[in-house]
Amino acid sequence: MAWNVLIAGGGFGGFYAARTLARVLPPQSTRVRLVTEDNFMLYTPLLPGAAAGTLEPRHVVVPLREELHDSIHLRLAKITGASPERNVIHVRSLDGSEEDLRYDQLVVAVGSVSRTLPIPGLAEHGRALKSLPEAIALRNHVIRTLEIAETLEDGDARREYLTYVFVGAGYAGLEGLAELQDFAADVMDLYPRCRVSGMRWILVEAGERVMPEIGPKLADFAVRELRFRGIEIRTKTTLDEVTARSARLSDGEVVPTRTLVWTAGVKPHPVVAKFGLPLDERGRIDTDSRLQVKGFDNVWAIGDCAAVPDPARKGMPSPPTAQHAIRQGRVVGRNVASALGGSGRSRRFEYKTKGVFVDMGRRKAVATTGPITWSGAPAWMLARSYHLAMMPGIGRRARLLVDWNIGLLFGRDTAELGRLGEVRSLGASLVDEESGHNGAGADRMASPAAAESSDGAAR
Repeated sequence: MAWNVLIAGGGFGGFYAARTLARVLPPQSTRVRLVTEDNFMLYTPLLPGAAAGTLEPRHVVVPLREELHDSIHLRLAKITGASPERNVIHVRSLDGSEEDLRYDQLVVAVGSVSRTLPIPGLAEHGRALKSLPEAIALRNHVIRTLEIAETLEDGDARREYLTYVFVGAGYAGLEGLAELQDFAADVMDLYPRCRVSGMRWILVEAGERVMPEIGPKLADFAVRELRFRGIEIRTKTTLDEVTARSARLSDGEVVPTRTLVWTAGVKPHPVVAKFGLPLDERGRIDTDSRLQVKGFDNVWAIGDCAAVPDPARKGMPSPPTAQHAIRQGRVVGRNVASALGGSGRSRRFEYKTKGVFVDMGRRKAVATTGPITWSGAPAWMLARSYHLAMMPGIGRRARLLVDWNIGLLFGRDTAELGRLGEVRSLGASLVDEESGHNGAGADRMASPAAAESSDGAAR
């Protein structure tokens, strides 16, 4: 009888669990299925680069069918829940049909989503930077604000479009703001009116300092670098309200802006609550140091959705980073193989963070490698070298190198392709032709209000 191993989720954890299982389990005796909504793994540390146009969007993802062994069966479906008492997960297939998938061993690696707070207007007017579509939409939005501002006569109205607020100064917030500000500064010469008015970039953080994941010395370097560029940093400050045209901060200032980006943390994917597994106080699946879900001998959990004990901080869960998810995927693969009677003993998760890399654009970064700290251009080179080494597949690495070198030589593209995937029906196109319209592009540029409305629909 062949064992049935099911991996729920195709992020870092699920991907590396599948690769490990393909190496350590004989395909004749085991069927390994990876269930995920997308046929690619997003290399999340490079997401800010895609948002800023430094990298092509397709080059920051890893196609699963290309990089996984033939023995891994990829199933594209939306995971809707699980019934661990029956050893099944519930999925919705691409054709909309509901199905139960049976397993002998289950690895839950469904990841996380942006954590939001009940702030008035945040859900309606805030933007996220967690997925590839969100990153590309944000880049298109920044270009659109420049285009709209360039058409406005009124200076106050123009500054409203040229003010950008980021809330949350962790990895995503700081890198995202730094890369996008770098991009906007690069293309500003193409917008004479915008250049006269200037841009305003604000980073808001509720904590006492930015980047709590790194040491104070490197965090201070990051702050100095950002302030040197004219970026405002507001620590011990929270967001109180968002409207379509402003953001109100806890220090009392109402910032006129059309762009608020929310990067204040993550939470487990909502489907985790439907798995019928024990959860901790933050909604993460409760596991032991061997990544096994407490109370279940055939269910394992890894990555952002799991409260895996952190070997570096007693009593604390592992941080939600790609480094930890990759190592957890490798450990859980071997532990599942051991549970099925394979060679080797069950292992504890013992990885401790060995380095941190924060890319800040403009060939600047901050980094730690063991006890050594780096800043500036050397850290930037280290960061790129690290991501190049960690990106799966020689073809993907070559694409990164080409993108980075082209960017260094020729700068970044300023084309806004916000409606690239929104193909009009043939009937609508014929109506436009008969009525003399020149398509969606002409309608969108008719006025700032029309452009804003269309941009919101594209989100």
